[in-house]
Amino acid sequence: MEIFVALADEGHFGSAAQRVGITQPPLSQGLRRLEALLGVRLFDRSRGVTLTEEGERLLPHARTALAAMAELREIGAREHAEGPRLRLGVAPEVPARLAAGLAAAPVRAGGPGRVGVVTAPTATLLARVATGRLDLAVIRHPAVLNGLAAGPVELFPTWLLTPAPTPGGTRRPLPVAVRPRDEAPAAYDLFVDALASRGRRVETVVVPDERAGLALVAAGAATLVTADGTLSADGVERTRATEPPLPLRLRVVWDARGAAREETERAARSLAEALTREAAA
Repeated sequence: MEIFVALADEGHFGSAAQRVGITQPPLSQGLRRLEALLGVRLFDRSRGVTLTEEGERLLPHARTALAAMAELREIGAREHAEGPRLRLGVAPEVPARLAAGLAAAPVRAGGPGRVGVVTAPTATLLARVATGRLDLAVIRHPAVLNGLAAGPVELFPTWLLTPAPTPGGTRRPLPVAVRPRDEAPAAYDLFVDALASRGRRVETVVVPDERAGLALVAAGAATLVTADGTLSADGVERTRATEPPLPLRLRVVWDARGAAREETERAARSLAEALTREAAA
């Protein structure tokens, strides 16, 4: 691609070779390999060195690809210079204050000085930890771990958000706003089963996040169970979810078979200890 772009810009084999930093024979060979790979001619040599129609189509894509590669090299160099980074995943149900404290825990314990945090559904986090794209994650329990190591399950209190009663209005059963089941199938089923223990049929409405669920509650169209102690809005009542108890169950998971096993387990221990402290607070 560098050879192709250099030739397109310079319009001369010698100048392009000098720009790329090689001699003319390997530059010509590189161009031939690219044309053979694509199955098209990129330059018309009968009129100097001019782009064919196919070459014109390829040029903007080649520039984009080279720019992306340059950006990745820059990121890699910066990552190397700044030292190791812990890659942490957090389920979206984890309140922001708790997530921030968990992200800081490995650093305070003397681990990597940098922590990269991503938020994703439990099923996605498990897949990323298993494939090495994340070092560890805080997920909803229960979940199928498929060989991943896990810390203890910690329970966090939740609140039930309901529309505030209106003068002269009548209470009617409302659906419960929930995230999609495929994000955490086992945890979703446990939650719905706990709701059903009230002895009534459970109706749900799927929302992409708690903000959307809160909007439905404020509009009088749903109820919402959340572990976020600050989530509220005008026209919304908050009560502790105790009948039945609907705790948010969280645990830390990691791959104990990875190359950096000792470092990861050390970070996982500090994270699990922080989770235990927060649950007891």
